[in-house]
Amino acid sequence: MTVFVIAMSGEAQTVLGNMEEVTHLTACGKKVYRGKLCGKETAVIVTDAGKVNAACGAQYAVDVLGADRIINIGVAGGLNDGTTVGEIYGISAVVQYDFDLVQLNGTPMGTLNEFEEPYLPLDTTPLYPLKNLGTGDRFNDSKRDFELLTGKLKADIRDMECGAIAQACAHAGVQCYSFKCISDVAGSDSTTEQYLANLELCYKNLTAAMPTIFEGVNNG
Repeated sequence: MTVFVIAMSGEAQTVLGNMEEVTHLTACGKKVYRGKLCGKETAVIVTDAGKVNAACGAQYAVDVLGADRIINIGVAGGLNDGTTVGEIYGISAVVQYDFDLVQLNGTPMGTLNEFEEPYLPLDTTPLYPLKNLGTGDRFNDSKRDFELLTGKLKADIRDMECGAIAQACAHAGVQCYSFKCISDVAGSDSTTEQYLANLELCYKNLTAAMPTIFEGVNNG
């Protein structure tokens, strides 16, 4: 079964608004919805923000719901002029830019202890342009983070969950897809103000795109 693992309730509504026969429960502190999307059984787990929450949600999807495919969708911040507010992008690879074992292992920034490269590859479809994503447990306008993400790591987009979901999926041996709609672009005024101003546009675009995303992933 395909399961959506999503951080926030507003983001989850872009999927739930397209579903039928929806039931829900609360498990492990997470809201879990089950129903049909495009006539197929699916589920949505709302994890709340951050990497630990996201990883817990992904593991629940695998262990309890029997997911063999996970889709992470949501709003995210663009890091360069190759990203446009309101546009949806597929994620080809993700790095946890706040994971640092450089001093201990001598490995590049973002390289998880059990992997050899900073970026983890994701499953992809040709639906949307592909971008690299940086995941970290912070939402800010830090110049240092921006330089790390765009310089050493060559990331195009940043979020707070996908890297942890990809890590859990890699260990579980399940497919992992991610699609992000851009709510703000670094360097264009406060990211917080942009995020709040563009949130409804992103939700609208994700809601309209959801059947295409779901069918594309399941038929790809």
